[in-house]
Amino acid sequence: MERKLLLLGLLRSQEMHGYQINELIDAHLGTTIQVKKPTVYKLLGGMVADGWINYREEQEGNYPTRRVYTITPKGEEVFQQLLRQNLAEYKPVSYLGNVGIIYLDALPGEEAAALLRQRCGKVESFAKILRADKQHQGGFQLMLSYHLGQLNAELEWLDEVIGHL
Repeated sequence: MERKLLLLGLLRSQEMHGYQINELIDAHLGTTIQVKKPTVYKLLGGMVADGWINYREEQEGNYPTRRVYTITPKGEEVFQQLLRQNLAEYKPVSYLGNVGIIYLDALPGEEAAALLRQRCGKVESFAKILRADKQHQGGFQLMLSYHLGQLNAELEWLDEVIGHL
């Protein structure tokens, strides 16, 4: 439902065609939200069928016809419901990328520390990308700030573990 919340929220700000939505996500949210382009189009189609959004077709020059989506009053109701539900929930972060930490003691300490230093470099590179992103308004900036806080906490934890090794 988070992806539907995202799309409805974007359409609340302005009407957009699918390509615009995908570009906006890639340009401003791609480092924090993972959603594939075909998924966006599938979700838009489902939301049209549910009556949450409408579209009109338009054509510019020799370009193919495109659908421009707008949120409906029913979509606004669903957006408000999903927003409240999302803000009140907590979903634990998936730690599948961290399974190796369970078996850290299977490696010599120096090797484990060296591998964790490599990991730190990758986390730092990702954090650098987020820090370089331009300032956004309101909630977009809050989400980036939240993600940076998570990355900083991971770096602190990794430094602590490396220190123990």
